[in-house]
Amino acid sequence: MSSQSSVGSDVNMQPKQPTSAPVKRPEKKWRAGVIGATGLVGQRLVKLLADHPWFELTEVAASERSFGKCYADAVTWHLDVPIPAFAGRLVVKGLDPNLGCDFVFSALDSSVAGPAEEDFARAGYPVVSNSKNHRMDPDVPLLIPEVNPGHLDAIPLQQKNRGYEGGFIVTNPNCSTAGLVLVLKPLSDSFGLEKIFVVTLQAVSGAGYPGVASMDIQGNVIPFISGEEEKMESEPQKLLGKWDGARFVDAGLGLSAHCNRVPVLDGHLECVSVGLKKIASLNEVREALKDFEIDTELASLPSAVRHPVVVLDEPDRPQPRRDLRVGEGMAAVVGRVRECPLLDVKFTLLSHNLVRGAAGAALLNAELLAARGFLKHRAAPSESNLTERVSR
Repeated sequence: MSSQSSVGSDVNMQPKQPTSAPVKRPEKKWRAGVIGATGLVGQRLVKLLADHPWFELTEVAASERSFGKCYADAVTWHLDVPIPAFAGRLVVKGLDPNLGCDFVFSALDSSVAGPAEEDFARAGYPVVSNSKNHRMDPDVPLLIPEVNPGHLDAIPLQQKNRGYEGGFIVTNPNCSTAGLVLVLKPLSDSFGLEKIFVVTLQAVSGAGYPGVASMDIQGNVIPFISGEEEKMESEPQKLLGKWDGARFVDAGLGLSAHCNRVPVLDGHLECVSVGLKKIASLNEVREALKDFEIDTELASLPSAVRHPVVVLDEPDRPQPRRDLRVGEGMAAVVGRVRECPLLDVKFTLLSHNLVRGAAGAALLNAELLAARGFLKHRAAPSESNLTERVSR
């Protein structure tokens, strides 16, 4: 069977085992804002919000140099599809938390994200953040819906601790962590985890724009990404750990990461070795990955993939050029599952760093928040504060 047919089988044809109620399509769309809308992740969010069944993009905000311009004039668009027409006409606002929307996505640079996200949460806006600043805060959920949806139970305590009324902050993990933990989850559930060793080959788009200088990366590999190894070694502990009602309890894993930048545009490839708590055959490991399936509640979310881990049998897969768009970029693709002479099992995984690892992850988080009643329809702003649109 070809890889394309096997991918289609994994994603679309395996039976679903409902474990919770499906989510109904809302009668009224929630109004979404994107702060940091001119960057690469912000652009992906703008694209993904076009024709979204639950959310309507009503506000874009960015730094002062873009303030007052229509979005089409303010942004240097890098995606391979045109700017959505409605988005191009939106006037770019500043980071003042007085936007005409029900919640905001944050795609801000970490240099400004921390206090800006707190300002919006304090003003009553739910903040769905892609930035690193609050990921490891003791009262902020670091969320992958397929992995740890129960961590949303921390939101009321966050609001109490910080005096937020209606607002809060939820984050998604680092782009390289996202694919890794998505694959580790079914192994953790089936066999338990003790040790993980991972080497990443990360695409240049993960560095943002303009990112890595072409003379540094062409025909080269850079064996250092600032802060990346630290994130990969700490974030899985929180994601695979537990919320005990008062605090997050780490998973207690032994985890070592080596992170490298390679001359690939999109897609993070990771070579992973895992030590399991229970003895398992290679076939059992493959089946645990292939059988990983989300419940009915998550499957009802517009951006969800029923089988978020896809296993390929070809000896030279996955590859960014061939496998990056599996599951519309929301699946992690695994191949080369084999014995590890040092630990127990090793494999290669691929995930889309700008979709599963960034914009798509934030969108899925917002969908789960909406489904669970954490997003409210805020009062419409006064006429003078309505989203401005300009004719070009």
